[in-house]
Amino acid sequence: VQLQASGGGLVQPGDSLRLSCVASGRSIRNYRMGWFRQAPGKEREFVSAIRSTGAGTYYADSVKGRFTISRDAVKNTVYLQMNSLKPEDTAVYYCTADHRLLYIPETDYWGQGTQVTVSS
Repeated sequence: VQLQASGGGLVQPGDSLRLSCVASGRSIRNYRMGWFRQAPGKEREFVSAIRSTGAGTYYADSVKGRFTISRDAVKNTVYLQMNSLKPEDTAVYYCTADHRLLYIPETDYWGQGTQVTVSS
């Protein structure tokens, strides 16, 4: 499966962004879809995931209540709605796909990253 993420940008604290990830080659119905992020000088962080069925989501404590992951099997696309953005959300965000359990912080397929910068 190939993954193409988009939607990043430069925003101010408190703003919102929606990241999109279009999959090709395989249906996302077969995969757990997720988002990881990595900020400069920091370890990669497992941000969010959604089961292949769409029933069941995971969020890191750092984004819980602010981010929402969703999927559209018809469009073969997964989304990450990010609200109330904070400077500490600044990172490169990567869309991922795998067959792992919901809470496993590892993955198999990576898309190219999309930069999110939150700054006043």
